[in-house]
Amino acid sequence: MKMSDGVEQAIHSVAMLSGLSEGGVLSAAALAEFHGVSTSYLLKHLQALSGAGILDTVPGPKGGYRLAKTPAEISLLDILLAVEGPAPAFRCAEIRQRGPNPVSDRFFAKPCNISAAMLRAERVYRAELAKTSIADLGIELHALDDGSIAARGCAFLEIHERKTAR
Repeated sequence: MKMSDGVEQAIHSVAMLSGLSEGGVLSAAALAEFHGVSTSYLLKHLQALSGAGILDTVPGPKGGYRLAKTPAEISLLDILLAVEGPAPAFRCAEIRQRGPNPVSDRFFAKPCNISAAMLRAERVYRAELAKTSIADLGIELHALDDGSIAARGCAFLEIHERKTAR
């Protein structure tokens, strides 16, 4: 399974926004700069996250993005669904019913067993993503960081974070 680059960018952006101070926001341009990605491409995903209720959008010249929920309330599945949509990754096109020498329709009364197996696997993978929150990722990162990662993020936020009223 291959997910779009937008999923990675969205997860990293949400994780970055979890480090904002009370009333702080970051612009899409600042998030894109920090991650070295295209602002216009990232903006599309930030808008999807906002539409899904994961991010708040603050308009105006001092505006930007901030979390609409706590990091513990935002799962990786929430972000994936906001960016990629709810459709399953595997979509059965029923090619078993195509081609020469078709067999009786009675063999197609049940769903395709390949499709059923793929959907079972997707349920497991989505359940795992649902169990992992942005807060969990922060705890894991903190455990392996020697201070370098935190210092980089803090230095960037010191320059780019905009203060607004909540």
